[in-house]
Amino acid sequence: MRFAALALATFLLLTAGVRADQTDPRLDLLFARLKEADAVEARIIESHIWTIWSATGEPEARELLERGSVAMANRDHATALAAFDALTSRFPNFAEGWNKRATLFWILGDDRAALRDIQRTLALEPRHFGALAGLGLVTLRLGEKATARAAFEAALAIHPHLPAARYHLEQLERADAPL
Repeated sequence: MRFAALALATFLLLTAGVRADQTDPRLDLLFARLKEADAVEARIIESHIWTIWSATGEPEARELLERGSVAMANRDHATALAAFDALTSRFPNFAEGWNKRATLFWILGDDRAALRDIQRTLALEPRHFGALAGLGLVTLRLGEKATARAAFEAALAIHPHLPAARYHLEQLERADAPL
């Protein structure tokens, strides 16, 4: 496995000039490897996927994503929302902009807005395991257990070692288990 991870990292470095975002052709290989990886290799692959999803050739998009992400991490929700609003408005085909804003809406408790942005993220990148896990969290909070379960299962079908999705799915299964 370690050799496979090294070979994958080498491939990614050699093809670094390829356009990065959810349309990056390197993602197909990464997702194929993710399904077969052990937990350690899966973390490495997941990191590469997030890097590609967050990359863009547009300097303005990079700046808005960075500004919003830093503001969100610092709990400056107004600045984060302004940055993500501008990002999704100016770059509507950049899936990670929608995903970041969905995350912020979830933090703010605006579940309907989070769901709209998750749907847009998934329309642009159906393999977005983060958005699928987010869908599970939002629908779980809304009490829609069947939808939450399906979302967590879909996330795990793409990324079998996604800890949060596995945890929440196990919690749902325990809650539904007969006494």
